[in-house]
Amino acid sequence: MTVLNVAIVGSGIIGANHAEAIARHPRLRVTALVDARIEAAEALAGKLDPRPSVHLTLTEALAQEQVQIVAICTPSGLHVAAAEETLAAGKHLFVEKPLDTDLAKARAFAKVAEEAAGRGLVASVVSQHRFDPATAAVLQAVREQRLGRVTSAVVSMPWWRDQAYYDSADWRGTWAFDGGGAVANQGIHLVDQMLALLGRPAEVYARTALVSHERIEVEDLAVATIAFESGALAVLHATTGAAPGLPVRLALHGTGGSAILHDDQLEYFHTSSDPDLRAEDLVPAGDVYGAPKPADGFVTGHLRQYDDLVEAIETGRAPGVQVQDGLFALALVRSVYVSAALGRPVSFTRVLDGAFDDVQPHTKGAQQ
Repeated sequence: MTVLNVAIVGSGIIGANHAEAIARHPRLRVTALVDARIEAAEALAGKLDPRPSVHLTLTEALAQEQVQIVAICTPSGLHVAAAEETLAAGKHLFVEKPLDTDLAKARAFAKVAEEAAGRGLVASVVSQHRFDPATAAVLQAVREQRLGRVTSAVVSMPWWRDQAYYDSADWRGTWAFDGGGAVANQGIHLVDQMLALLGRPAEVYARTALVSHERIEVEDLAVATIAFESGALAVLHATTGAAPGLPVRLALHGTGGSAILHDDQLEYFHTSSDPDLRAEDLVPAGDVYGAPKPADGFVTGHLRQYDDLVEAIETGRAPGVQVQDGLFALALVRSVYVSAALGRPVSFTRVLDGAFDDVQPHTKGAQQ
């Protein structure tokens, strides 16, 4: 079997997770690590076997190593620049979420990725929870219309991040490099799942606040109502100020049934066409809510998406999560921030197309 060489850009927590997922994949090998903090790259390289080379820049790594895939694991505001260099060099791309912090840059990059696809290059955005067995089962049920017409969803992420989390790096909690707070950084996976299950949004009305933390620019609490083009309505709640931190929950309802994803497992499933069907009939026992979760679940999630990436490269099909999906997720996050800043509903399409690119997001502090 041909082994594909991967260069990982960014040697922090996410980069290390990618390295571990790649180490478990029989068709992949980490051949280069890139980080402006060379000591971080050296530390991660020392944990890998075989030991990859280390580089200060992606340009250097691509010039010195035979690389087929580049995985971008840098702070969010640096994603598009590295992704553009990757495709220009003729390499396949796997870029962490969100696609970037700047919607205008992401919009332009989506066109670059589309052109690169015409040259046979695969570009995918990390959204590993789409590949969770529970999420995949509900997605299939929606595609097969087993829930009837999907009418509504309630999505909640009651997470906790202490002040030390935001103080651990200068870029955390900044608009420039984090791209936002609870919605952009932690909640982006739920945003992507909403889009996969409910389709294209039409209008967003949101409020954001900073209520639990200090010395950050972004929100740690957001609530939004989202109207979809299908007519469905959804409520999105995301916070990093919910001690001690509880699992995410996505409840999906339709005219022919309902499904609940809880902590990335399937808690409930009902379809009127087959009322005896239950959650445990659709997913492995370990993916039914309440089953013990493996300690390496984060790695396993990325490994599943790497499987999809390798298959897309080999077969020439589109990856399960495309750059356009990442663009839509970022546009929905941006819609939340634009609506909160303007204090009124906004059109998703107009945000996506750039009508509000000049709106500066801001977060009201608790004292306000």
